[in-house]
Amino acid sequence: MAILSGKRLGPYEILSAIGAGGMGEVNQAHDTKLGRDVAIKVLPEAFAQDPERLSRAARATKCWHVRVAWAAAAGVLALIAIGCALRAPRPPQALQAVRLNAEIGADGSLYTGYGSSAILSPDGTRLALVASGTDQEYHHRLYVRALNQPQATALSGTEDARDPFFSPDGQWIGFFADGKLKKISVQGGAAVTLCDAPEGRGGSWGEDGTIVFTPDLRVALSKVPSAGGMPQPLTALDKQTGEVTQRWPQVLPGSQAVLFTSSTHGNDYEDSEIAVYSIASGQRKTVHRGGFYARYVPSGHVVYLHEGTLFAVPFDLKRLEVTGPPAPILEDVVATPGFGSAQFAFSETGNLVYVAGRAGFIYWIDREGKFTPLLHETPGNYLNPAFSPDGKRLALDINDGKRRDIWLYEWERGILLRLTFTGEANSNPVWTPDGKRIVYSSVEKGGAPNLWWIRVDGPGNAQRLAESRNVQLAGSWQPDGKVLAFFQQNPGTNWDIMILPIEGDEKSGWKPGEPKPFVNSVFDEQEPAFSPDGRWLAYESTESGNYEVYVRPFPGPGSKWQVSTGSGLYPKWSRDGKELFYRTYNGQIMVVTYTTSGDSFNADKAPTPVARFFEGFPKFDLHPDGKRFAVRRPPGTEPRPLPVNKVSFIFNFFDEIRRKVPTGK
Repeated sequence: MAILSGKRLGPYEILSAIGAGGMGEVNQAHDTKLGRDVAIKVLPEAFAQDPERLSRAARATKCWHVRVAWAAAAGVLALIAIGCALRAPRPPQALQAVRLNAEIGADGSLYTGYGSSAILSPDGTRLALVASGTDQEYHHRLYVRALNQPQATALSGTEDARDPFFSPDGQWIGFFADGKLKKISVQGGAAVTLCDAPEGRGGSWGEDGTIVFTPDLRVALSKVPSAGGMPQPLTALDKQTGEVTQRWPQVLPGSQAVLFTSSTHGNDYEDSEIAVYSIASGQRKTVHRGGFYARYVPSGHVVYLHEGTLFAVPFDLKRLEVTGPPAPILEDVVATPGFGSAQFAFSETGNLVYVAGRAGFIYWIDREGKFTPLLHETPGNYLNPAFSPDGKRLALDINDGKRRDIWLYEWERGILLRLTFTGEANSNPVWTPDGKRIVYSSVEKGGAPNLWWIRVDGPGNAQRLAESRNVQLAGSWQPDGKVLAFFQQNPGTNWDIMILPIEGDEKSGWKPGEPKPFVNSVFDEQEPAFSPDGRWLAYESTESGNYEVYVRPFPGPGSKWQVSTGSGLYPKWSRDGKELFYRTYNGQIMVVTYTTSGDSFNADKAPTPVARFFEGFPKFDLHPDGKRFAVRRPPGTEPRPLPVNKVSFIFNFFDEIRRKVPTGK
């Protein structure tokens, strides 16, 4: 049964209306009478009764698609695709976009941590999903459903799969799991391992049978035959600009170029670069700055995410250049700025599927894993929570789509106040030990993000603490407030731990000293954190091949101790001087108890799990009481019962893009 413009129509009447051009009347009703989207609900049995009728309707029409629909049948919400096309032979007529929110057809929740959790096959007839079952909150797998079937089918052997992508013919799905790049037939069967990919960040299957992918966190693009084999480097990181990662590639039509997201930061991709690499010439071009997860679509545009909004910019596929300014085309798309991924995907037939929602929420999580809302509403996308020394305020950086600033949240009173009003890309707040100031990174006059600080209460302008052509991010203050540990991206040695001495006081003024390296090697060393007594410095490093947490005596010299096992990020010390916390790649917060004796640091050999929040957002902070944490979770990863079991469709979306962002052709 369908309801259109107040009329109740059977499924065959819908098909007849489609074949006769009636969908234009539906769109007109949407525009003039309802003023909102209209849902079409069709029982799946109707198509089973006369499949030839649907086939005849499809043959009689060409080139645009009407909406996919779900309906309740025997207590199960079923997905139905009404795939057909209407176009006058000459000239082609742009069609109104048709929108639909629909159940995913799987008994579970979408896993929105990394790449898109719902993708369409190139011909738009199948939907591939990454979802966790109701009995497994964190373990997820691949599901596939043909859009004319009521239920999705789980694919065995795809546990913990993520970042799926279709082969050009739609018969295979590539994905990442267990530190490998794999593929599996859409019909099921055994998953095939193609090559190693320790921490994959996106893949794309070219028409020439080559898969371009990002095998790890801070690396360039690689390629491997779709049959499997030894991967080969495709691109190289640009050390001159401080580039640290290339991810979420898309092989462009013809397999002669690759679109990807590039970052010199690696922790937040709102201000990253979208680039294109010509395989034929070996040349690289910048497409756009200030966005991530870019995709070329056959409308002649590159689309990308920025602050939860999908933008489109005209793009010449032959010259690999933009041909006009970008413009917003869709708001409230769920994204993961901490990884640079987003929840949308296209079919080549002009349809869009995406997960709608705000960027995410900040929660309390205690040692038993219980979640309690801490902050839900902000003026934009927010990251990097940091508690004040007294635990009464939470600093964070918020990007409202126009600029990024440091804000303070007095969580007991529910008051959110903006702290910075000048500079650009103000981020990564760190409190001084007395709670009077916040150090943060800021861009001035087009330079790299450098260290600044500002008073929290009372008048005062921001003051520069360090100046460099390289990116600088604050880490931690020694308890006496006279030494700041930060990390800086240096050519030749990647990320290094630096020490900034500072002299003076609030009355006479402060005078920063000359920054000096504390830990600098060919590996990445980041996120320094002083112990409560100031005698030890914890940090993360890639010297073992993975990010692990290490501890060194300060100011040294002395040995170093590896604290984490199996990955470690963002070390946090407890105030009581007995525990050191960190998080793993998969979002598990771990704790290590320790003792010290002279220059010796003794940590437990077996770290203990505390709580798990989510893989997609790396940063967390420990409240000064040592009993709870502030963590950020996007929609779909909140504690149950808040599953993401719906996706949104927009049909004829390429025509919508052309209307909003003309290509000039």
